[in-house]
Amino acid sequence: MSSDGKKARSFSVGKKIYLFVGLTVFTAALFVAIISHFINANRIDDYFKRLARDTARNFASGVDADYMARLREVIESQEYQTLRDQAEEAEDEAVIEAYLRDKGLWEDYKKIRDEIMVNLNNMEGVKYLYLVAWGGKEDLYDMYLITDEGDPLYTTGYYEEREQELLGIDASMEVEPTISHGDWGWLCSAFVPVYSGDGTLVCQVGCDVAMDDIIMERRINFMYIILAALLFTAAILAGVMWLIRRTVIRPLDMITAEMKRFSPSDSHDYEESGVMNLEISSNDEIEDIYNGIRSMQIRILDYLDDITAIQKEKEKAEVDIRQKEKEIGEISKDAYRDPLTHVGSKIAYNKKIAEMNETIHRPGTEFAIVMVDVNFLKLINDRHGHAAGDSYLAGCCDVICRIYKHSPVFRIGGDEFTVILTGEDYRNREERLEEVRTAFTEAYHRTDGDPWLRFSAASGMAVYSAADNSVEAVFGRADKLMYAEKAKFKQSLGMDPKER
Repeated sequence: MSSDGKKARSFSVGKKIYLFVGLTVFTAALFVAIISHFINANRIDDYFKRLARDTARNFASGVDADYMARLREVIESQEYQTLRDQAEEAEDEAVIEAYLRDKGLWEDYKKIRDEIMVNLNNMEGVKYLYLVAWGGKEDLYDMYLITDEGDPLYTTGYYEEREQELLGIDASMEVEPTISHGDWGWLCSAFVPVYSGDGTLVCQVGCDVAMDDIIMERRINFMYIILAALLFTAAILAGVMWLIRRTVIRPLDMITAEMKRFSPSDSHDYEESGVMNLEISSNDEIEDIYNGIRSMQIRILDYLDDITAIQKEKEKAEVDIRQKEKEIGEISKDAYRDPLTHVGSKIAYNKKIAEMNETIHRPGTEFAIVMVDVNFLKLINDRHGHAAGDSYLAGCCDVICRIYKHSPVFRIGGDEFTVILTGEDYRNREERLEEVRTAFTEAYHRTDGDPWLRFSAASGMAVYSAADNSVEAVFGRADKLMYAEKAKFKQSLGMDPKER
């Protein structure tokens, strides 16, 4: 675990990509090398199998089948087999030659043996050429009839155990050449049947092609192929790894490093907060990831700025509310403060009017009254519920309070507000009235918001003059001006001016 409690990253995406690509490329290279080796080996095997079979066929075509039938009949006899055992034990070839001469078989025997030697001396790669009498399909032994001069004469008539790969094979037909490893090394063996004139199988011509050097060379070549494939793959892989590093790993590492620098703060700009600023223009998914993360970081900072601004507005509004509460006077909040909008109630307004009427004729008295009537409150209540209506009404009140920061605001009816302008608000009364009307117009035309957030209200303002005997007179003029503006607004919407 790292110091911050998080599990340390031990196998990064880069390492996984390198490992995956490396294993894939090396596996593919080895697979191709092995396939190539076996394809080449099969071609070589096919060549030597054809060589062995063609040699056996050529020799078989010249064999005197009738002579071989007589020779086989003689050497299969018990008399010859007993003589052969004695000759082998005494290592005396003369006994066999004398016996064959006595039977009138020696001259043709020697002629066939000489032909075998001619083939062996002239056929490169052919190691053994011989005639053999196979037993039945299920037999385990076969008998040699004539072999080359490298074998003693008493080899004729010798029964040899059949090779494992030839067990159970029907020798009456040409046997498929085989490649095997035994006491005589690696050999490619082919057998071609020899038939007598009446179609009787007499013997088989066997041909063995030496494969020791070929097998050894094949193994060496295979090692060279594998080594060359690995070296070539390593060179290609180095280029691939460099490309992956340049196009994938390095950009990801840069993005990761930049992400760790990101420390959002509402008091810092984009650069100070560590918003990513890299030059990535790869036109692929990595660029999309980079742009997505950067946009998210920017949105986070913008959100923090918005939260901070809202908090400041809230704090400012709280200050204004406290100021307005102070202006309303030291009265019971339950009785003199509207519970929904937190501005002065109708009771507080009446009390304020009574106080003003007592001093209205004093020299230097100056004030103005703004009458504000909220539009569409009934429509909001009917369509979206009273909770939405309350939110709508409170929002309209916030607009009024935000603009008339220095004057007391009163809710004197369900959707009616009155503002008594004094001080700075009175001196800038025309600008303030235009601001409040503009604010409601902009809010109403904000069509992308919910209906209860599209604040709308009509307003009218009247200024106190020496001819006014009461605050109510000023209020009356402001009320008429407000209704005139409301009628004008509804007519612009094609509505009945009397419709609430």
